[in-house]
Order: sequence, then C-alpha cells, then structure tokens
Amino acid sequence: MGVLDRETAVFDRLQPELEAEHYLEWVVIHDQEFVGAFDSFQTAAEVAVSRFGRGPYLIKQVGAPPMTLPASVLYRPVDADD
Repeated sequence: MGVLDRETAVFDRLQPELEAEHYLEWVVIHDQEFVGAFDSFQTAAEVAVSRFGRGPYLIKQVGAPPMTLPASVLYRPVDADD
C-alpha cells in the first residue's frame, strides 16, 4: 500500500466525523494523522507545504463528489517532448 493509499484510508475512516464537523472544508492528512481543516484549498496547501515540504500528504475536500479525469490527462505518450 502506497503512502497516499494510507492517507486516503485515514480520510475514509474519519469521513463520517469530517462530514459532520468540516463539510466542504479542505483537510490535510499527513503521516496517517489528521492535520487540520481549512476554508480553502490554497490555505490547506500553504499549511501543508510550510509544515511538510513537498509531501507526500493528502489534501481533500470533505463532501465533494469524486473527481474524474479524462484519459488524456491521465496518460502521457512515451515519445512526448516536455
């Protein structure tokens, strides 16, 4: 299980409590611990970066529907030039 999978499992376990107390707020989970809830993604990201550097950590909005990305975003051609 990867780091973000573990952080997501913590989010899933805490989800009922988070939805009751922090609905539509952005939460940060790091090292399998709930760090805090914030009014905006920007604030959550600033706190996460200032405390934990480049991560990894999970920033997720409580109560938001799952995000689906198109295949064109998920895959990059092997011969693509950056």
